[in-house]
Amino acid sequence: MRLIPAIDLRGGRCVRLLRGDFAAETAYDVEPVQLLQRYHAAGAEWLHVVDLDGARDGARANRELIAQLAAQRALRLQVGGGIRDRAAVIALRACGVGRVVVGSAAITAPDAVRGWLGEFGPASLVFALDVRLDDAGTPWVTTHGWRERSGAVLWDAVAGFESAGLRHVLCTDVARDGARAGPNLALYREAVARFPRIEWQASGGVRDASDLEALAATGVAAAISGRALLEGTIDDEEIRRFSPNA
Repeated sequence: MRLIPAIDLRGGRCVRLLRGDFAAETAYDVEPVQLLQRYHAAGAEWLHVVDLDGARDGARANRELIAQLAAQRALRLQVGGGIRDRAAVIALRACGVGRVVVGSAAITAPDAVRGWLGEFGPASLVFALDVRLDDAGTPWVTTHGWRERSGAVLWDAVAGFESAGLRHVLCTDVARDGARAGPNLALYREAVARFPRIEWQASGGVRDASDLEALAATGVAAAISGRALLEGTIDDEEIRRFSPNA
């Protein structure tokens, strides 16, 4: 399992949200390029970037900054936030983004997104299927920046794209995101058991190296962490332990 550091961008700043709530934002006094360079020095291979302005309202306020990060060529970028049409995928690929993260469109426009898998290739796309669990533990996919619950269960959503070659799925338990409550290990164990050919990326709740160890034991391919790295509960030496380039 590899650790993929995360940067969330809002208005050009590095921020983190609590459970996807834009009213519960923490801003960090660090430049995104500096963070990229830090993670590169620690041996990371990929950087996960979320354009929160894009996720919320489709704005492209961070596009120039994302292009600047990609131009560093120190880390490979996977970028998401408001990817609602083919043109957005093309634009990110053109500026050097290695993997484009597709969220709501996978649920609201599945036929178009199947076409993207065929056109750009499964290695170039990551599906962000973020979930809220109901009282029975059923993972319902959320859309539009986590504000709306779709009618799709995670397992059905993934199964619907298997024949199109889906390879990468990033799954966040929204209730744990930014809350430092620990990752939902049971969710990821079930995900890997149901779909062992998918390279699952686990996100939400990672606090420290012990959480990374626990996630590695579930069989996921990668863990995404932002807040724990920004606040030092996962340090650079621990980044190296889960980085193939260290």
